[in-house]
Amino acid sequence: MRQFDFAVIGSGLAGLSFARTVASHGTVAVITKRGRADSNTAWAQGGIACVTSSEDSFALHVKDTIEAGAGLCDEEAVRAIVTEGPARIQELIDLGVHFDERELDDGERELDLGREGGHSKRRVLHARDITGREIERALLADIERNPNITMLENHMAVDLITAGKLGYATEDHCLGVYVLDEATGDVETIRSDRVILATGGCGKVYLYTTNPGVATGDGVAMAWRAGANIANMEFVQFHPTCLYHPEERSFLISEAVRGEGGRLLDTRGRQFMVDYHPLAELAPRDIVARAIDAEMKRTGSQYVLLDITHKPADFVRERFPNIYKTCLDLGIDITKEPIPVVPAAHYQCGGVQTNIDGRTSLRGLYAIGEVGCTGLHGANRLASNSLLEAAVLGHRAALDVIRRIPAGKGGIDIAIPEWRIGNALDVDELVVIYHNWDEIRRLMWDYVGIVRTDKRLQRASTRLRNLQREIQEFYWHYKITTDLLELRNLATVAALIVDCALARKESRGLHYTLDYPNRDDRNFHRNTVMHRL
Repeated sequence: MRQFDFAVIGSGLAGLSFARTVASHGTVAVITKRGRADSNTAWAQGGIACVTSSEDSFALHVKDTIEAGAGLCDEEAVRAIVTEGPARIQELIDLGVHFDERELDDGERELDLGREGGHSKRRVLHARDITGREIERALLADIERNPNITMLENHMAVDLITAGKLGYATEDHCLGVYVLDEATGDVETIRSDRVILATGGCGKVYLYTTNPGVATGDGVAMAWRAGANIANMEFVQFHPTCLYHPEERSFLISEAVRGEGGRLLDTRGRQFMVDYHPLAELAPRDIVARAIDAEMKRTGSQYVLLDITHKPADFVRERFPNIYKTCLDLGIDITKEPIPVVPAAHYQCGGVQTNIDGRTSLRGLYAIGEVGCTGLHGANRLASNSLLEAAVLGHRAALDVIRRIPAGKGGIDIAIPEWRIGNALDVDELVVIYHNWDEIRRLMWDYVGIVRTDKRLQRASTRLRNLQREIQEFYWHYKITTDLLELRNLATVAALIVDCALARKESRGLHYTLDYPNRDDRNFHRNTVMHRL
């Protein structure tokens, strides 16, 4: 058994921000199932939304966030995260994050702010179109210099350890986590009274996603099995513009392209977003994604086109170098021809239910970043608010855990048993895992996508329950592997999305159902909260 004062699961902006803040108060383990830079943060292109301009205001940012959230935002959480943003941005700049700047007429320089869908002002800080990668670089450089932080790469969290699971009659609380060392196949016991989930989202539960391969909903699934409350999982944001190409199925075409004037066209060249919303291409993401879905179904096309060829070629290459190069390598010159795009699963707005400090319903367990549900996003996330939330919650959770659970004073001393493999066999039929993985992703795409019906959801629910039984039987009979753990977590998260979707008999934000096409504030102006019995 290894003991740490703080155990952080995930190595994105939220987890690393937390780790560096608490490192002066004790030892920290950062557990990440791939390399230290493999996170949702590193894939974030567009930027981080924050009020930094005299032409902007906190009130406007709050208003834009609440309007995008379709009535389900927690206004207190929104105000706290928006107003604390500038301090966290300055902290990132002090760490060495290089946000793009522009030169003024008098020779002075200022932050070059972008505008994205749903924002009434330019307030998105960016580092070209690799903002997340730049933030991750600076944070990791700082983390690596800190002797109190231990990075456990290629270690996958298996399950949370709780007093309740061990049969103690005390108030249930988190005691640590079992972790699979992928190099040896051994399961280690990490003892800590302060466990922080920063595992990102669950985009890989869908067939088409902009997320990296690590986004398998691990944190939500572990928290659910441990008995923590889960909220609003029906609200899965589909990014309107993922590159449509057989060789590159997960490449995001940033919302910033539309923010800089990119126009959405059908395959005949007609600009169609003007028919759906006054803001056209700058409408909130849920509206743009549904509009693209409707146009594809209307025309029978497998994609639509995003056109920015009317902008100067030098501007496009300088503002979007990564998008330009990736598309060019695939034979698409975005300065001369439009980009074929389709919607794809992008962000989970629900997650482990927390307060504004990231505290969950299970003592000693925190959830920050995309894995958590603070109430900031409501029924639909405002573009580029995700990195903002991760930075602010990483800091707030650190201060809260230091105040509430000082190092060395976590609770009663409880003996934790080592992981036992019993008579488990080596996995000899990987095809079963891969088949089930593929089936989950396809049924979620077909039945639980952008537009839903109760009939489709019920079909998904029935099949997922059967799959969960198959997977659980496989889990108990064979030695665990990363693939098996991810499959188990995907099935759990998929079922939670379906259950939440079935419980909401209305259309709101990212949850749109043909059976209940209207918003119902009288009966459903509330969060969908799930708790394991």
